[in-house]
Amino acid sequence: MVLKKKKEIQVDAFFLDHHQLEKLQKFSKAEEQNLASLLLHCAQLRNGIQQIQCIKQIMPLVKKMDQNSACDPMVKACLDILGETYFSLSMKNPLKKVLASSLNGLPEELMMLGVQSFVCCLRAELKNTDVYLYRKVLDNLASCMEDFSLGRASIKNLFEEVLQFLQKSLLDIEEENRKNLGNCIVQTQLMHDLLIAIKVSMMLIQKLQENIQGNLWKHNESFVWQCMCSLLKSSTNFLMDATLLQTVQTTSGLAVILFTRAMYEPVEELPSLVSDLLLGTVKHAGVPAWFVSNCGALCTAELPDSVLLFLCHGALAMLDWKNGSMGENGEKLLLDIASVLLSLSSELKESSVATCLSRVLAIWTNSALAALASGSPNLKIKLNGNSDIIGKVLEYIYTHWDHPLDAIRHQTKLIFKNLLQIHQGTITGSNEESDPFFSRLIKHLLSLDWHVKGKYSSLGCLVECVGTENILQLDRTIPVQILDVMNDQSLAPYASDLLETMFTNHKAHFSSSFRESTWIDQWHNIWVSPLLVILCEGNHDQTTYIIDYYLPKLLKCNPDSLSYMIRILQASADANLGSCSTRGALGALMACLRTARAHGHLELSNIMSNGLVSTECVKQGLVHQHSQVCIDALGLLCETHRTTEIVSMEEMQLIHFFMMYNLNSQSPSVRQQIVSILRKLFCRIQESSQVLYKLEQNKTKQELLENSTTMHPLGILQQYKDFMSSVCDRLFEVLFPGSSHPTRFSALSILESIAEVFSVPKGQAQVFQLDQVIDSTRVQTLIQCFASTFEEVKVLAFGLLMKLRDVAFNFQDSGNIDLLFQAAMDLSTSTKPYDCVTASYLLNFLVHHEGLQHICLGKWVEHNTQVDENTLVSIVEKNTLAVIKLLLMNVEEEIFQAKKSLLRAAASFPMYGRVHCITGALQQLSFNKLTLVSEWKEMVTRLILMSYKLSAVVSPVVQSSSPEGLIPMDTDPESAGRLQMILNEIQPQDTNDYFMQAKILKEHCKEESEKLADQRPMKNTCTEMRGKERQTCDVTAQMVLVCCWRSMKEVSLLLGTLCKLLPSQTTSEPSNGLITIEQVKNIGDYFKHHLLQSRHRGAFELAYAGFVQLMEMLSRCNSESLHKMPEQWLSCVLEEIKSCDPSSTLCATRRSAGIPFYIQALLASEPKKSRTDLLKMTMAELISLATPLNESLSVIPQVHALNILRALYRDTRLGENIMPYVADGIKASILGFMSPVWAVRNSSTLLFSALITRIFGVKREKDENSKKNRMTGGEFFSRFPSLYPFLLKQLEVVTNTLNSEVEELKVHPSLFLLLLILGRLYPSPMDGTHSALSMAPFVPFIIRCGHSPVYRCREMSGQALVPFVMVNEVPQTVLSLLEGLPNSTSHCIRQNSIHGTLLQVFHLLQSYLESKQFVSLDFQQGLTDIITCLGTKLWLAKRLNPCPVTRAAYLDVLVMLSTHLGKCKKQGMQFHEFWEEMNRVISDSELVSGIPYSSVVPGLIQYLQSITKLVISVLPVTADLDIQGSGSAAAKKMSKPSLSIAHLLHCDFHEVRLLVLEAILLWLKQKNSKQITEGREGVLCLLIDLEDTLLTMALKETNHQCFCKVLEILYNMDLRNVLPKTECSIKMNPNELLTWSLNLVDISNSTEGQIIALKFASKLIIHLLQNHHQISEQVLKKWVQLILYFCGDEQETEMLLAAAEVLKSITSFLLISEKLILGLSDTLALWKCVVLLLQNEDLVVRDAAAEVIQVAQSEKKSNEETEFALRIVNAPMALDLAFGILCELLQWWGEIHAGVLILLEWLLGDSDLKRDSETSALEEDDYLFDKGEVNFWAEKLTHVRQLSKHLLQLISMTHLTLPHHGELKRLSITALDQAQLVEHQLQALPPAPEFSKTAEFTRLAIQNERILLCLKILNLLKSDDICKNENLEKYVTKSSSSGNMDTFSQGD
Repeated sequence: MVLKKKKEIQVDAFFLDHHQLEKLQKFSKAEEQNLASLLLHCAQLRNGIQQIQCIKQIMPLVKKMDQNSACDPMVKACLDILGETYFSLSMKNPLKKVLASSLNGLPEELMMLGVQSFVCCLRAELKNTDVYLYRKVLDNLASCMEDFSLGRASIKNLFEEVLQFLQKSLLDIEEENRKNLGNCIVQTQLMHDLLIAIKVSMMLIQKLQENIQGNLWKHNESFVWQCMCSLLKSSTNFLMDATLLQTVQTTSGLAVILFTRAMYEPVEELPSLVSDLLLGTVKHAGVPAWFVSNCGALCTAELPDSVLLFLCHGALAMLDWKNGSMGENGEKLLLDIASVLLSLSSELKESSVATCLSRVLAIWTNSALAALASGSPNLKIKLNGNSDIIGKVLEYIYTHWDHPLDAIRHQTKLIFKNLLQIHQGTITGSNEESDPFFSRLIKHLLSLDWHVKGKYSSLGCLVECVGTENILQLDRTIPVQILDVMNDQSLAPYASDLLETMFTNHKAHFSSSFRESTWIDQWHNIWVSPLLVILCEGNHDQTTYIIDYYLPKLLKCNPDSLSYMIRILQASADANLGSCSTRGALGALMACLRTARAHGHLELSNIMSNGLVSTECVKQGLVHQHSQVCIDALGLLCETHRTTEIVSMEEMQLIHFFMMYNLNSQSPSVRQQIVSILRKLFCRIQESSQVLYKLEQNKTKQELLENSTTMHPLGILQQYKDFMSSVCDRLFEVLFPGSSHPTRFSALSILESIAEVFSVPKGQAQVFQLDQVIDSTRVQTLIQCFASTFEEVKVLAFGLLMKLRDVAFNFQDSGNIDLLFQAAMDLSTSTKPYDCVTASYLLNFLVHHEGLQHICLGKWVEHNTQVDENTLVSIVEKNTLAVIKLLLMNVEEEIFQAKKSLLRAAASFPMYGRVHCITGALQQLSFNKLTLVSEWKEMVTRLILMSYKLSAVVSPVVQSSSPEGLIPMDTDPESAGRLQMILNEIQPQDTNDYFMQAKILKEHCKEESEKLADQRPMKNTCTEMRGKERQTCDVTAQMVLVCCWRSMKEVSLLLGTLCKLLPSQTTSEPSNGLITIEQVKNIGDYFKHHLLQSRHRGAFELAYAGFVQLMEMLSRCNSESLHKMPEQWLSCVLEEIKSCDPSSTLCATRRSAGIPFYIQALLASEPKKSRTDLLKMTMAELISLATPLNESLSVIPQVHALNILRALYRDTRLGENIMPYVADGIKASILGFMSPVWAVRNSSTLLFSALITRIFGVKREKDENSKKNRMTGGEFFSRFPSLYPFLLKQLEVVTNTLNSEVEELKVHPSLFLLLLILGRLYPSPMDGTHSALSMAPFVPFIIRCGHSPVYRCREMSGQALVPFVMVNEVPQTVLSLLEGLPNSTSHCIRQNSIHGTLLQVFHLLQSYLESKQFVSLDFQQGLTDIITCLGTKLWLAKRLNPCPVTRAAYLDVLVMLSTHLGKCKKQGMQFHEFWEEMNRVISDSELVSGIPYSSVVPGLIQYLQSITKLVISVLPVTADLDIQGSGSAAAKKMSKPSLSIAHLLHCDFHEVRLLVLEAILLWLKQKNSKQITEGREGVLCLLIDLEDTLLTMALKETNHQCFCKVLEILYNMDLRNVLPKTECSIKMNPNELLTWSLNLVDISNSTEGQIIALKFASKLIIHLLQNHHQISEQVLKKWVQLILYFCGDEQETEMLLAAAEVLKSITSFLLISEKLILGLSDTLALWKCVVLLLQNEDLVVRDAAAEVIQVAQSEKKSNEETEFALRIVNAPMALDLAFGILCELLQWWGEIHAGVLILLEWLLGDSDLKRDSETSALEEDDYLFDKGEVNFWAEKLTHVRQLSKHLLQLISMTHLTLPHHGELKRLSITALDQAQLVEHQLQALPPAPEFSKTAEFTRLAIQNERILLCLKILNLLKSDDICKNENLEKYVTKSSSSGNMDTFSQGD
């Protein structure tokens, strides 16, 4: 269901001058319609579309006229006027085409007359001599030649004149272009005119060839010949002129070939001439003289690359490749073009040219296909898939299929597709499926990793050639592999396209091979079953992308599969409901149904009535814990294939149920989806209601409808109206005080959708309108949303109020407006930075009120009576002008005061708020519709001056050499002293005691502030109020800094806005432009000054934002002087950087501060499609500065250049235009890294980092070795060919410094960078033999890098070697590396070299074992050879080797092998000698004999960890052999290791113990989850009898990590095995063990320790209680208290999750059991923990707590069997269910009386109101940026309302009353006291408290509602029966009416 906007067609009408009208009037007849009167009527119409209708009547009228009408002067006059009209219309006007198609039907006898008229008009057109009007003539010529017989005939008659005009136009435009050099705007226009002129010339030659056929014109004196020569010469000049636009050059390339083809004789020799031109082998003797004289520039040996490319394009497009018409020369030319294009591909790297090259290569493949059809056998051999030329084209494809440019990737796919067809064309007759070329391609493609995007499209093309079945025969798991890839959004579209190609092809293959439909099950097994598995169990991203991309395609291919999916999923939906992380069968079902309904494959009513899907099932989906399942369920209800499908009552009820629990989603994407889906629903309601209205009007159709539906149209419309009203009620209801940001965002967004969808033109029947449900409370609610701390909420509320402004202002009296205006003015000068944003929105809202001037502004601003009386001025313009005037007066006064004292300004009236409000007011005015132009001009001038003044006051702080020094909070006199130095530095123009002496403005300032207030005019109310109200105004350093920062920011944005919004005044005369060129230049200079002088990032970043707006305006404006400013500024700053002048104020530290920003803004303003000359010039300058020849003289320019380059490479706006400079950037950074100057090295490092990101993309995986941010070597070096020799040379230099003879620490600085780049490359089977850029030369150098004395370099060389060795070459390389290792008897043993070699072996082996070639025999043989060779160097792992580090490295290799062999059972058993050796290595180790030295020995810990890992990997294998029977030969030969698990646990080194404990824990979890596979039962033996050891360890373990692991193991063990052993091993009974574990929670220092101790204690308690052990009440109370402590507000997430896990584990036994085992208060305390966790801000915690409800609901379902229960629910639903379960339990336990009182206490809350108000007041003043309690999720009133709802239900069901004494009386008194206190505190708040005291106001409003609800329920409990029931009825009625939910609300 897609919502499309309807496009309106605009047609400009034509007008006739008075002579033409007179002529028509003379011939027109009043009594009958003739041609003249029809034309006259047409000309008098003012609507273009009506004129089109009129013109279409001309030909029928003409055809009715008699034969002699040709002599009628009226007809001649009309044809003349039609001709004049035709030529006067613009090219794009639809009237022109309609006129042409009408005149094409002109009768034969009138044709001559028509041609005469048109020739006459055309001749007049051709006389035009104004270059700037040529375009119109050219457009007319083009129109005449396009399917217009009259036009074409006219051009034939005037052929020579047209040719002459075209020749002249080309020369004139070229000359005019030369004159306007440097004027970009004019030049761009001329370039486009030139392009059209060349195209029209070509069109003339192509379409009117008969005029120039024959040899009459082919002699030198012929006029046509001379014109043709001139055209050819001009085209050649344009082709060679690199300053022209690329499109002009490309078209000129086409023109040169076309004109030459028309002129050249004999035509058969033309291909060889073009071949010679391309190869540079033209011999002048063999070429006609006319060609040399006109195209001499092309006959040179060295043509520029781009010219060659355009000539190739011309030859391919303009020569005829079909039918073999060009013979052998043509075939040679075809092959020559290919070789030229392929050689150019390595040279042309600029994005536009590279794109052009890929397009031309695609055209070449099309031409080759055409030539092949009639080509010679020799051509077939040359174009066979195995030929050299096709090999090179494949190489091009492999290096470009992952290119960052979409266009190149797309062309690469086309090239590959055509290439396959070319090969098919060369092997016609043989079997394609068994063809070796195809087989090799498929094998290579399948061996590639799935992250290579090119793999998908290429496989898709191959599928079309050889069929899916043949590919699946090689690997049946391909569909599953591709589906697994779909968790990456960047790959999902490619993967789904490939799957679609495959399953469609497969279906076609099956249906053609098998006649019956027996194949469908097989097809489902391959393509549908894996999909269903992933949908049920896959992760969030993967399932989402599969549903979005794959599922619709599958259903489109085979809609019948839907019933198969529903059948499979329905069967398991109840059992597999999913979880918070997986969709389960239910979620998968919702997704499939939603997709099917949206694409029109099913009707929802059908499947619900058939019982395939129940309402309960959909309901469970709507509140599912997995947010995407909720979205799919909602989509299922709302999205339909037809937008007019009627919404059923059931759908409405379910949607209402959804809205009760899903508006508060923290995920922005979920919120957007909800809004989007509901918008589709509203559109459905709107569109179906229009259909219903029409049906209602049309009675006959209505009868038909009554037969088909149960309801009358008016009944359905009434349902719609009720539903929409109740939806709005719900949305306004959730905008309560304290509602969370997500709720507000959702509600306001949905309301905005409703306002938009139901705002149709007046007069049309409308089912619903939002303003019908708006009242004053709701308007107030929306205005209060401005106080939200989230700007997006303000934006939405403002947008909604604007849509409803007429209604909104009706509900606002003048007093209210005045209050709001006063609040806005106060907020605009608040010291809290976020307050001014609220002020801005309030003012922007109020300026739409027509009475604003009289109500508010009259007090402060003098009335301008002229403005008032001018009725043409819009209310908004008047009010905005007045508001800006008031703000400006205030801020000017404040600037005046700030000059005297900046500290006073910062503390009392920071000026930025006023400026922010001015900018906001300006941004919502449309400046092209202003009436009060002179007032606005004056205002703009004042605003610009004010900006400069304000900037002058605050810039000393911002530009001080150490602005960060102003950050500390100086709230006490002692620390105020620290401000002194800074204050001395930043004195403004006037000095006074504030700046001579830092102080805090406390009580003693009160008098001064009052004096200050008296002196100032009354108009500035806001600061006056501040002076009086602020008893103490503490000024802090932070306030001063913020005041200055924000002022600078707002000034920059205001100036940027003025530049951006206001039309520029381009002439000296007064015009409607409000800003002069001089002002714009001054603003530019202001920005330049601040960007180049500021020292602090904040300052220049803020100036940058405004400067970017200025640059956007300059790039668009027509003034030449303004247009050239960026270029001038750029040249100046580059000169200043180069000059290295000591007096320069440019900042060389702080990454060059604002300079990179300045240059970025200048370059980014260049138009995207221009030639980017500024970028080219800048990059050339910067790269030469970054790699200086004489470094000592140019350090500072070099640092600047490196910093600027970094910013430019990071700037996404420069896109692909920056890529040609990447290689130079890499060279500069690597060479800069070798500089002796630290600043250069530092900047080089930063540049290098930016370049790595630019080349390999933003890092998308945590894994450093992930292939997502890597590239094949071939692709890297083909994209940056100049880096190949550079990196190779650098690597050679680096390895030469690693002199292996002398082991000294001599490290080359760039080694690290080189290895970083090389490590990012990876091998590809596609890196073929055709490329000159082989990876082999790098290998020996990288191996030598492994001998570096630096540990990290050795590690990196190990990783960097992997990409350079192909998988099949790994065994050979590993063997040669191992053979290079010394023997134990060698004399010279270098441990660094050994270590480096072993690391390289490790990484190579790792990649080898991870590769997908396990199954091949070569792999087995390679592995055997490696194991054998490793055995020969085993001494390195034993004591013979004195170095622990190299022993550890060797052991790591052995661990990897033993782990691999241990997994592959069959393989592992063949190597029993290997296991024997491993046991010997273990026996020889220090773990067995004892460790003779301490951990101080370097590498010892590393060695011990490695040997332990080896033991852990060997032990399960030997244990397995024991189990399988010691009878086997292998087992007999194999001795057991001499170490047991218990022995290792007693090791002195905690690192060893930790590894062993981790292994035990893993084995234990595998055992518990039954993951131990057959043949691996040995692990179970290793776990036997460990309990004693572990219990002893638990008491004695000193290492914290080990201790936690021991406890975790005990927690995971079966307590039935543990508890019997506690007595003998640690002398504790179970109760003592419990006390010990609870004490651990108290005494543990770490969260981890506390968590595992609590979990263990909880498990122990449940075990003991279930086995009827006595536990003292005191211990249980302590346990409950600990759980409560864990659920506290400020606890870490891990502790909250642990509490949730504990609560879940005790739910069945303690929380919902029939008996109150813990007693009521403790059980309810635990339930309160559940409620608290369900309201936690963290989604993970809420999801974990919701599992408690899942357990409770599942128990309920199994106990009550039949009833449907919501189980896997989201937190809001879980909270509702929790209160419901709790009320049921109270009845079950018989504890209603006591329970209700406790729940009432929950309802009232336990807050101390006095304390709260004091702390909130303190907090408000203390923290400048603190926005109070920001609410991201939890909503107190939601849980209060839910609790009260369930309490009322409980009271009404049980008819509960309580005697009014004791607890009930105490509660009543408390509630009444609180009610009075809240009322008092609310009255004490200032006017408009929702804005001035937002946090306090919200807190009191929430508490007020809590108290009122509590009092109502208390009142019900006190009443007697009769009275009570009446009260209850009243209350329930009142509650339900507040939401008008009776029809739609659904209980739980």
